[in-house]
Amino acid sequence: MKRDYYEILEIHRQASDTDIKSAYRKMALKFHPDRNGSHEAEDKFKEASEAYEVLSDPQKRALYDQYGHAGLESRGFHGFDDMGDIFSHFSDIFEDFFGFGGRPSGRGAGGRQGRDLRLDLHLSFMESFDGCEKKVELQRHEACEACSGKGYPKGQEPMVCQHCGGKGQLFHAQGFFTISTACAACRGQGRVVKEHCSACRGQGTVLREKKLTIKIPAGVDNGTQLCVRGEGEGGGAGGGHRGDLYVVLQVEEHPLLKRHGDDLWMEKRISIVEAALGAQLEVESPQGKEPFQIPKGVQTGQVLKIKGKGMPSLREKRQGDLHIQVFVETPQNLTPSQEELLRSFAGLDSKPKAPLEGNPPPARNKSKKSKKTRWF
Repeated sequence: MKRDYYEILEIHRQASDTDIKSAYRKMALKFHPDRNGSHEAEDKFKEASEAYEVLSDPQKRALYDQYGHAGLESRGFHGFDDMGDIFSHFSDIFEDFFGFGGRPSGRGAGGRQGRDLRLDLHLSFMESFDGCEKKVELQRHEACEACSGKGYPKGQEPMVCQHCGGKGQLFHAQGFFTISTACAACRGQGRVVKEHCSACRGQGTVLREKKLTIKIPAGVDNGTQLCVRGEGEGGGAGGGHRGDLYVVLQVEEHPLLKRHGDDLWMEKRISIVEAALGAQLEVESPQGKEPFQIPKGVQTGQVLKIKGKGMPSLREKRQGDLHIQVFVETPQNLTPSQEELLRSFAGLDSKPKAPLEGNPPPARNKSKKSKKTRWF
């Protein structure tokens, strides 16, 4: 089982963004492959990077705090596949930490990872309730067919870069660190070509339209972000990993129901007679009309509940509840006969009314021997 992300970075659950970044920097320094070549260190480096990826992202962190690892997995997040993913994904962070991209010097620079893409997707309330599949179209850079994504014509082979010896990085010592920077001659690829592909101009990718089917799980909320791995832009020349597609959902509000977590809330107006005698009514739910019993003597503002009629949970195989807040309507424009009936009812109701909470009890008559009014 995966360890707790806060435990991995050795921080408390209320840690600030600065604390999280500082903790990750400490772990990255300790377990970076250039400093610690053990297999265990590599596992810990991956573990720390995954923890930072989640806790540094406000949406992923909120989802993890509420639902744990299962919540992230339900949104398509499964961590990093290999070390190359980490160094490509956090290149800016490592540049800030170490003054270079952070890729281990003994592993080669590899290709450039493709850009991540964002897609805003609108859903109706019922599509978020039931889950659905949405067909979308987007433009993204795909591997160039003319050169198979290599960036140079067929039949031509790249040569080892003479400036970096094929490593893609140039190194110089600084204290106990060996600092590396991307080789400008080969742009970190370690190889150079005499002639670039005319179709993609050496980029390895061309802009194309792509049709995708996005599967939306039941129970998603407004602002939910789904990660579709490997559906971003192509990595371009050098065979870098394809980026990811982030789908941000925008869910329309229901005209009657308000969502709070997995629960739904609504207001129901009833008559004085229904409040006093009780009634069998129907209320609106996402699954249609639901029979609902109003108990005798219900008071205005009271909240009643129907279990299992809320939103599906992303984490568990269950549904939230439907909460109904009752409001008793006072009748207006009564007919003379209706007024007479109410007066008759009032005459029959001889039970004394309790004083309102917070008011002091009435004072007793002063005794001849007492000099002060006593309250009790």
